[in-house]
Amino acid sequence: MDDPFLNAAAKFPPGALLGLDLGTKTIGIAVSNPERSLATPVTVIKRTKFGADAAELLHLAQERNVVGLVLGLPYNMDGSEGPRAQSTRTFALNMKKKTDLPIAFWDERLSTAAVEDKLIAIGMRRDKRAATIDAHAATHILQGALDRLAAARQSGDS
Repeated sequence: MDDPFLNAAAKFPPGALLGLDLGTKTIGIAVSNPERSLATPVTVIKRTKFGADAAELLHLAQERNVVGLVLGLPYNMDGSEGPRAQSTRTFALNMKKKTDLPIAFWDERLSTAAVEDKLIAIGMRRDKRAATIDAHAATHILQGALDRLAAARQSGDS
């Protein structure tokens, strides 16, 4: 079966990955361990201009010895791509002009809602959720991608 994520992820050399949840106002950021078994939240940056956002992301990537980027791709519930997905693809194209880091997309449908439900379940206050939800959504996205990579290794798909 042709898996666009696995095809793109095949370009990742060994090492840590950076996961991004691209919102209109913020970018949630998560990082994996070098073994790619665990994703953890890093930070949330407020979006300004693309150049400044890219510079901050690349600084974080260099600081953490990241070898690739996983961008959450916000498909519509029917699987189609709307304006937000196109915005994410444009962001990726612009990033490719600034870095040689390989980029893969991960289906992020309902990731923010799933994370919010978990944060509510543990009793996190609304103001704290608002400040961290994008980094936790990036973690959810990246962990899903890591789990898929692990499953592919186990089944011999990669």
